[in-house]
Amino acid sequence: MSLTNTLKPKVNNKPKIWLSSPHIGVNEQVYVQEAFDANWIAPLGPNVNQFEKDLENHIGTGQKVAALSSGTAALHLALILAGVGEGDIVLCQSFTFSASANPIVYQGARPVFIDSESSTWNMCPELLEKAIKACIAKNRKPKAIVAVHLYGMPYMADEINALAKRYDITVIEDSAEALGSTYKNNCCGTLGDYGVFSFNGNKIITTSGGGALVTSSEEQKRSAVHLATQARDNAPHYQHSTIGYNYRLSNVLAGIGRGQMEVLNSRVDARRNNFEYYRESLAELDEIFFLEEPEGFTSNRWLSCILTPSFSHRENIRFALEKENIESRPLWKPMHSQPVFEDCEFFSNGVSDDLFEKGLCLPSGSNLTEDNLNSISQIIKETILS
Repeated sequence: MSLTNTLKPKVNNKPKIWLSSPHIGVNEQVYVQEAFDANWIAPLGPNVNQFEKDLENHIGTGQKVAALSSGTAALHLALILAGVGEGDIVLCQSFTFSASANPIVYQGARPVFIDSESSTWNMCPELLEKAIKACIAKNRKPKAIVAVHLYGMPYMADEINALAKRYDITVIEDSAEALGSTYKNNCCGTLGDYGVFSFNGNKIITTSGGGALVTSSEEQKRSAVHLATQARDNAPHYQHSTIGYNYRLSNVLAGIGRGQMEVLNSRVDARRNNFEYYRESLAELDEIFFLEEPEGFTSNRWLSCILTPSFSHRENIRFALEKENIESRPLWKPMHSQPVFEDCEFFSNGVSDDLFEKGLCLPSGSNLTEDNLNSISQIIKETILS
């Protein structure tokens, strides 16, 4: 799909149906206006403080949250706090967006990619242990594990945490897509040593651009905020003893986040309802497969995804939707297949390659109407049955 077509609001006089558009509530503008009225425009202020408290109240574990400029920034800081540096090995889920892997390279570390298992589409614990043992055999014990709750579906946290504990490896939990998801009644983002959220414009709630780091203590949060504000020392002049970053969330955008947190539960309900609508309306098609929730796993269904019989089926559906000005997208192209990571080691079972070849993300925004969902479902039916 070309950028021109993606941005075009109407095709054949049909309004665009987006894959996952922002959905603003009632109070976002109130909090943003408060920031303007008080002249709190900088990357600190009452909206930032309250947004962090709102997130901490949501996860309900006593862990501390630092609001940042992006989920990528949060993951980068997590790697720094975990001590990841030049030449270290970091085990990373292959089936994910590149932001899960890029910060590893920022630190001069080396990603080693792990394939998925088929019950959640996330990191395979069996392959993870195989990779750990292979690295240790080369005297290169991994420094950290980056595991991802893909499309809002929790990964196998018990199994991955058990391996991390056995081999004394830090777990960085990429929950960029999983705010509102739970694993055995525990919020995603709280299951590892560090958790990462994203509030990009296409996420379940948004701050336009933003993210957050979940830490285990106030001390870790202070360290993260210090690094995120250029690592300025406590001095009357500008003094820096370590390299810092410009990663703090602005008080204006945090105002959007405060309003979005007030509607988070309804946004999760809407996304889950979208998934159920697709599953029920397409139930007659044996050719279409939906990923079910294992017992104890609750996905926010950030994106509703289907598996088709083949690449050609997937593309036929995608092009049929595109013709009607409806955005859809193939599942993530795995990191081990990306040109930028072609030299990285990969522990494979073929699952992520198959998912990429056959999988499609359907429109999933919490502001979709029943007419939208019906139109999308009818196009899929017609395409498969033709």
